[in-house]
Amino acid sequence: MEEITKIKQPVEAEYKRFSDDFRNSLSSSTLRLQSAIEMIMQSTGKHIRPLIVLLTAKACGKVTDTTINSAVLLELLHTASLIHDDVIDETKERRGVPSINAFFDNRISVLVGDYLLSSALIRSIQTGDLRIMSIVSNVGRALAEGEIKQLEVAEDIILDENSYLQVIQKKTAILLSACAEIGAISGNATDEQINACKLFGEYLGYCFQIRDDIFDYYSDANIGKPTGNDIIEGKVTLPLLYALQKDTINEVGYYEQIINSKDYTPTHIDELIAFAKTNGGIEYAEARMNFYHDKAIELLYQLPDSESRTCLFELADYVVNRQK
Repeated sequence: MEEITKIKQPVEAEYKRFSDDFRNSLSSSTLRLQSAIEMIMQSTGKHIRPLIVLLTAKACGKVTDTTINSAVLLELLHTASLIHDDVIDETKERRGVPSINAFFDNRISVLVGDYLLSSALIRSIQTGDLRIMSIVSNVGRALAEGEIKQLEVAEDIILDENSYLQVIQKKTAILLSACAEIGAISGNATDEQINACKLFGEYLGYCFQIRDDIFDYYSDANIGKPTGNDIIEGKVTLPLLYALQKDTINEVGYYEQIINSKDYTPTHIDELIAFAKTNGGIEYAEARMNFYHDKAIELLYQLPDSESRTCLFELADYVVNRQK
C-alpha cells in the first residue's frame, strides 16, 4: 500500500467527500476557463494540505461540514498560488505535464489563478467563522508578500539563511500552518490544541520546503523539475547557502562571482551543485529539516491519542522522507 494511502485511512470517507466537493467546486461557461479547470483537476497531486485539515480536525474532535469546506477552500487557495508562481517563475512544466501558462498564456493563467482565489474566499465566507475568514485572508496576503520577498532576495542576491527562512515562512509554512489551525478550529478543539496544530503545520511547512529544495540538487525524472532549476531562477537555497557561508573554504569567491553575475551556464550550475554537496550542504539542510520535524512531532503530543494523531506522526515522517 502506498504510504500516503495508509495515512488517509482514518479519514478515508471524509477524504472522499473532500475530493468530490473539490471536483464539483469549479465550473464555468467560459470555454478557456473551463478548459483550464479540467487541466487543474487532472494534474492535482497528493492533496497533502486538505489531508492535514481532515486529520487535525479528527484528532481534535471530529470532521464537520466546516472541515470539508475548509479543506476545499485551502486547496483552491494553494492551487491559485501555484498558478501565479508558475507565471512569475516562467515555469513551463509541473509534475511532468505542461503548466497552465505553458498551455495557454500568462494572461489566461493569471485570471484562472484569480478565479480560484475568489472561489476560495467565497467558501471561507460560507464557513460563517470569522476566525477562518481571518486566517484565509492573512494567508492570501502572506503568499503575495512571500513571492515578492523571494524576488527581492533573488534580485538583490541576498545570501543568508534568515532571509531564506522568511521566504519559506510566507510561501509554504503559513499555508500548512493554516491547514492545521483551521482543521483544529473546525473540529472544535481547545485553544491550546489549536495553537499546537498551528505550530505543527508551520514546522511541517519548513520541512516540506527544505525537502523540495534538496531535490533540486539531484537529477530525478520523478521529481518533476530539472536539476539546478532553483539556482537558474536566482533561488539560492539552504544547501548552497551553507556551503557559501563556511569560513574555511577558499574558493567561495569564485562561486559567489557566478551567483552575483547570474552566469548560470550548464557548467556553472553543475559546479555550484557539486560545491554544495562536497561542502556538506545537503547534510546541513537535512539536519535543519529534521530539527523542524522533531519540533512538529513534539507538538502532536498535546492532542489526544488516536489513530488520526498517529497518522499525523506518519505524515510528518512522509514529508521528510518522500522521494518527490
